[in-house]
Amino acid sequence: MFKKVMKVRARLGAVRRRDAGMVTSEYAMGIVAAVGFALLLYEVVTSGQVRAELQAIVKRALSARM
Repeated sequence: MFKKVMKVRARLGAVRRRDAGMVTSEYAMGIVAAVGFALLLYEVVTSGQVRAELQAIVKRALSARM
């Protein structure tokens, strides 16, 4: 039984070592995706309608009575 446990443990250790983290190409793809999402979000937030809605929310918040 002990030998079986040790074999399984050795296999799991080998599998964990093979997948230590992302490689450079994965980081690059993640950065490209994040930049694309940031640009899309920037375009949405700076559009006329969204800007007007955000300004209205801020004005209502600042003029609220306590």
